[in-house]
Amino acid sequence: IVDPEAEKPDDWDDDLDGEWEAPKVPNPEYKGPWQPKKIDNPAYKGPWVHPQIDNPDYKDDTELYAFDSFKYIGIDIWQVKSGSIFSHFTLADSWDDVKGDIELVNTFREGQKAKKDEEEKARQASEEKTKAEESEDEDEDEDEDDDDDDEEEDKPDL
Repeated sequence: IVDPEAEKPDDWDDDLDGEWEAPKVPNPEYKGPWQPKKIDNPAYKGPWVHPQIDNPDYKDDTELYAFDSFKYIGIDIWQVKSGSIFSHFTLADSWDDVKGDIELVNTFREGQKAKKDEEEKARQASEEKTKAEESEDEDEDEDEDDDDDDEEEDKPDL
């Protein structure tokens, strides 16, 4: 609360120092944050615990997720970057089978990367060729403009 005994200093200038504000002091009547009063409940038995009831139809099945064949597979893909490719999924019971598949996929991936690099080089070469042709065309246009200027200079003023 604002200190009721505080006074504005004699040398305080409102134009230079701004409007005077009295300092604040702690409220002597403050007793902490408000909380509602608690009344004892004589019928309270503690936190509720739900009863455990046996399910007569429940049977533990150890083969619940074992299938004879995996005919279908569902994959939820969140594609964030354009051009992402998802392929070569392997479901196997043997690590040796998976190792063989990994080698095949890596070989395929290296071939794809080499093909992409070749296409990128060809694209860059064609862009450079196009830029070179455009710059030659611009140079020729500038030469023609210079010739036109020369002809205009040779004509006498009428």
